[in-house]
Amino acid sequence: MTGYYLIIGISMLVSWLVSSRLKSKFEHYSKVHLRNGLSGKEVAEKMLRDNGITDVQVISVPGQLTDHYNPANKTVNLSEGVYMQRNAAAAAVAAHECGHAVQHAVGYSMLQLRSKLVPIVNISSNLMQFVLIAGIGIMAATQSVSDPNGNTTVLAIGVLMFAFTTLFAFVTLPVEYDASNRAMKWLKDTGTVTSEEYVGVQDSLKWAARTYVVAALGSLAQLLYWASLLMGGRRG
Repeated sequence: MTGYYLIIGISMLVSWLVSSRLKSKFEHYSKVHLRNGLSGKEVAEKMLRDNGITDVQVISVPGQLTDHYNPANKTVNLSEGVYMQRNAAAAAVAAHECGHAVQHAVGYSMLQLRSKLVPIVNISSNLMQFVLIAGIGIMAATQSVSDPNGNTTVLAIGVLMFAFTTLFAFVTLPVEYDASNRAMKWLKDTGTVTSEEYVGVQDSLKWAARTYVVAALGSLAQLLYWASLLMGGRRG
């Protein structure tokens, strides 16, 4: 299992570095105050109106970087640091989350696919580690001269579960990038931010997107490791 722990360690390190950079960027652009004086809440409400969306509510939620769009109850949930703040970072986050609301309204295909995967991924993410460990144990216990790999059925089920979580991570990438592109286009086309403020918006969303890229690549690396065990690769 040494190889697996190495992959986990590298993934966690890269994720921490990118997340730290993202927090640093948001702190920096939180000091770039919007000339129009709009708060994150007001930016979100304006973007929703401009896109003809009248059935989505903008609400405040506790925490930092806890912002998200909930398609189930049609709410744009903005963290306390975004909801009332009047800066480039808040505008970027608020508009990005509204980008998801626009995707929902227009029936963006990748968002629909991600929503369909959620129930499967919820089950898989809760059970797959137990199934994978059990699969390794069963495979080792059933190895013999005639069957050097042993029984791999349970491990195969675990790898399949992991594959769904990895697929979800990669489907998330175009969803997040598209939401950011919608946000940046609207902010720029409507003049909601100045050219100087737009640089902050663009940089903030770029680093936010990179957290999803790191997560997807980390998931893929882990999937390939488990798949190599399933296919008879050397255990670490």
